[in-house]
Amino acid sequence: MIITISPAKSLDFKKPGPEGAVSTPEFTKEAAYLAGEIRKRSVTGLRELLKVSAKLARENHERFRLWNPDAGLPDAKQAILAYSGDAFRGLDAGSLSAADLEWAQGHLRILSGMYGILRPLDLILPYRLEFATKLGFHKYKDLYEYWDQKLESSLKNLKAIEGSGILVNLASAGYYRAIDPEKTGFTVYTPVFKEYRNGGYRFLSVYGKKARGMMARFIIERRMEDPEEMKLFNSDGYYYNDPLSGDREWVFTR
Repeated sequence: MIITISPAKSLDFKKPGPEGAVSTPEFTKEAAYLAGEIRKRSVTGLRELLKVSAKLARENHERFRLWNPDAGLPDAKQAILAYSGDAFRGLDAGSLSAADLEWAQGHLRILSGMYGILRPLDLILPYRLEFATKLGFHKYKDLYEYWDQKLESSLKNLKAIEGSGILVNLASAGYYRAIDPEKTGFTVYTPVFKEYRNGGYRFLSVYGKKARGMMARFIIERRMEDPEEMKLFNSDGYYYNDPLSGDREWVFTR
């Protein structure tokens, strides 16, 4: 079973990653190439591209100017510990055991506009670049086109190694769009998390993102192989809601 999850805009590089268990991203050279393209832009151009404040534009302009693909600890950090958004608060990777992280290394993948696809222990540098960013360069109209064949090849290889052909999609729609299950041959299951509000169930981003992280942790800790086990998920008040669920889009409500 393979799990895909989105990265986060918010990063935590104040505390360095632990020594020892690290790996190198599959597409380090491709990320460095992207950094070089972005580096050509002025602070103002970067602000317009990323749709961020002047302060964040200056910060990220400096990040890309100093980009070093060979950086190690402490400048770089393990991806699963570097992201600190809602999903990663739900995942709470810092409290996973060494055995949990080892299993996750083979089964969890973080989709990234900057790095394409990441294993949990891959070392990353701080950046700001979402998949949906309208970055066109050379023959590529956007990041989806830049990463398309690279991700297809990576996921096909991963499917061959892992063997089950099952992918649990815990990524947002914008990131899930970057992969094509039909091309890679995965059977996809998508958990959806909804809150009861004003007489009906709704997806609320801040809660839904955190729940995705909790589900990823649930799968990791159980070393899950059968997707049916996901229906046992009951963290933080959620439960599987069969009447609202489809064949492979499973709804969890609270």
